[in-house]
Amino acid sequence: MLKIVKSFYIFTILIYKIDRLELKLLVRRILYIIAVLVTLTYLVSCEDEKYASSSDVQLQFSVDTVMFDTIFTTIGSTTKNLRVYNPYDQKVLISSVKLAGGENSNFRLNINGFPYNEILDLEIPANDSIYIFVEVTVDPNGGNIPMVVKDSIEFITNANIQDVDLVAWGQDYNLIRNARIKTTTWTADKPYLVYDAALVDSLSTLTIEAGTKIYFHDGAGLFVKGNIIARGTAEQPIVFQGDRLEDVYEDVPDQWDGVLLFSGSHNNSFEHVEIKNANIGLQVGNIENEGFATAKLSGVKIQNMAYAGIFALKSEIEADNCLITNCGFYGAALLVGGTYEFNHTTIANYWGGFSTRSRATSSLVLSNLLIIDQEDGESIAYVDDLKKAKFGNCIVAGNITTGNEVELGRSDDAEFNFKFDHCLLQLSDTFNISKKENFANILKGIDPKFIDPYEKLNFELDTLSPAKDAGSVQIGSRFPLDIKGDSRTDDDAPDLGAYERIEKSSD
Repeated sequence: MLKIVKSFYIFTILIYKIDRLELKLLVRRILYIIAVLVTLTYLVSCEDEKYASSSDVQLQFSVDTVMFDTIFTTIGSTTKNLRVYNPYDQKVLISSVKLAGGENSNFRLNINGFPYNEILDLEIPANDSIYIFVEVTVDPNGGNIPMVVKDSIEFITNANIQDVDLVAWGQDYNLIRNARIKTTTWTADKPYLVYDAALVDSLSTLTIEAGTKIYFHDGAGLFVKGNIIARGTAEQPIVFQGDRLEDVYEDVPDQWDGVLLFSGSHNNSFEHVEIKNANIGLQVGNIENEGFATAKLSGVKIQNMAYAGIFALKSEIEADNCLITNCGFYGAALLVGGTYEFNHTTIANYWGGFSTRSRATSSLVLSNLLIIDQEDGESIAYVDDLKKAKFGNCIVAGNITTGNEVELGRSDDAEFNFKFDHCLLQLSDTFNISKKENFANILKGIDPKFIDPYEKLNFELDTLSPAKDAGSVQIGSRFPLDIKGDSRTDDDAPDLGAYERIEKSSD
C-alpha cells in the first residue's frame, strides 16, 4: 500500500512541471479522485482483515436440533428459537444463512430480526451471538400428513458448511417418550412414536392391535419386563421401524435399538409383525436377569438389522412362517441353551450395500455357551442346557464369503440337542451332516434361488427353486398357510421356508 501511495506522489511531482495550467488542474482532479478511491479500497481492505478468515472457523449453536413436539392438525404454528454464537475475538461474516428446503418447506425463519428464509453476508460481532426464530405450519388436508416433518438451516462461513436440523412431530401421532407402560392397548387409529425408550412394566401387558404402526427415533427401543401381545394379520401387519421415512432410509439398518424381552418376561406373542432397520430386531432374554423369556412368533418378518435379527439367551421360542433377512452379523443367534422350535422359517442373510465390512459370521448360530470378555482381560463363560433346537421345513442361506451359514458352538458341560428336518442349508462340502439324529433330509450347499434377494429383497422362491415341494407333508400340515396366507396343501408337498410358491396356470 505504501508503494502505491509513493508512486502517485512521484507522478504528481512530474505533472506539476507541465507548463499548461489547464492540464495541470485536470490531472490534479483525476489524481484526487484516484487517491480517494485508493484510500477507500485500503480502508475496506483493512476492514476485511478484521473478520476471522480461517477456513477452520466454526459457529456454535445452542442446540444441534430444533425440535417441535407438535405439528398442528389445522393451519397453525409454534415458535422455537436457535442461538448462533461467534466464539472468536474477531467478527465473523456468514456468507449465507438459509432454509435448506426453501419455499417448499413447512418451516419459516426470522433471522436476526429479518423475516426471510435466506440472508446473505450476515455479520456476528466478536464474542457475540444472534437469534434465529423458527416456525412450522402444517395443513393436514384430511389427516394425511407425514409422521415427521424435517428440514435444516444451512450456514456457510468461509466456504465451511454447517447445519442445524429442524424436526417436527405430528400431533396426529401418539408420542411415547421415556414411558413406563402399564397394562394398555395400542390401537391402529394413530401411529405411535417412541422417543428414547418405552418400558412395559412388570406384571403389565401391552396389547397391540392389527395395523398399528410404531416408529422409533434414533437410539430408541421397546423394553418388556411384563409381556407383549402383538396380533396383526397378513393384510394388516403390525410394523416396528425407525422414524426416518424418506425413501433413501427404507432399508437402512441401525436406525433404532430394537425390542428386548427381559428374562422373566413370559407369554409374549408376535403374529404378522414386521420389525425393520434396527440394531437387534428381537432380543429374547438377557444374561443379567434370572430366569428366561418366552416368545411365540408367527408370520413375523425381521429385516435389515445392524447386528442380529433374533438374539436369544437361555430362553424359549416357537416360530413358524417367519422371515429373517439381511443382518450384519447373525440372522438368528440362539445362545446359552434354551428351547427352540422353528418351522417353515426362512433365514436368508444377504447382507451388503450398507457397510464396507463383509459378513464373516454364520446366519444361524446354535450354542449352549456364551463367553464374554471383560475389561481386565479375563472372560466369563455362561453355560446352560440346549434342551431342544428343532428346525423343520426351513431354509438357512446367505452370501457368506467363507465358512458355513450354520454354526454349532458346543460345551460338553451342558446338553446340546438339535435337529434339522427337511431343510435347505448352505454348508461347505466338509460340514458333516451324517448323524441322522441331527440332520434328516437335508439339501446341502444348494442355492435356494430366491426371486431377488439383493435389489428388491424378495425372498419368495423362484420357479426353479430346489426348495419347491421339498418339505415334509407332516410338518406342512401343521402350518397349512404360508406367511402370505397361501395354501401349502394344494400340490404334492409343501415348499421349504416361509413362502409357498404358487405357480400361475397357463392359458
